[in-house]
Amino acid sequence: MTKVILASTSPRRKEILSRIVKNFETVSPDASEITEGDPLFVAEMNATLKGRSVSSEGAIVIACDTVVSLDGVIYGKPGSFENAVRTLSVLAGKTHEVTGGVYIAKEGEEKIFAVRSFVTLKKLTPQEINDYVRIYRPFDKAGAYGIQDGVVTESYVGDYDNIVGLPAGKIREVLYEFGFGEK
Repeated sequence: MTKVILASTSPRRKEILSRIVKNFETVSPDASEITEGDPLFVAEMNATLKGRSVSSEGAIVIACDTVVSLDGVIYGKPGSFENAVRTLSVLAGKTHEVTGGVYIAKEGEEKIFAVRSFVTLKKLTPQEINDYVRIYRPFDKAGAYGIQDGVVTESYVGDYDNIVGLPAGKIREVLYEFGFGEK
């Protein structure tokens, strides 16, 4: 049985991958991420950097990076209350892009791809934004929100799991191409 490694400690990514792969290890990647540039390039490059930073002899390695962008500007993990409020103030009432960059490798063969989804946030008052950030503390989430919270999102188009953090459908397809699992 081929060993699978998820190059992430994200509980959301771990939960999504567990629906595709029964047994896998999680390893914290040791990579410096880039934060500026074309969102597609940034997502794919960060996933690649994370995946390549993990020792993988004989294993399949999966790494992902989620990039939230609006008009080409990337809104990463806010890290603080103030940054989260600022990000949500920009995104509120607008449709933005969520790009999930993915790196999957097995025995020297690498597949690098991205999945794009679109999310529209509700129109939010400054008080609603402050309350959301205070209650949900989205400091470690790209774009300063979690769609799974079901609070600030109005609608989405595309792969829900991609928006949460790991495009399960496309990953399942690529794992099948590597001879692992079912399509």
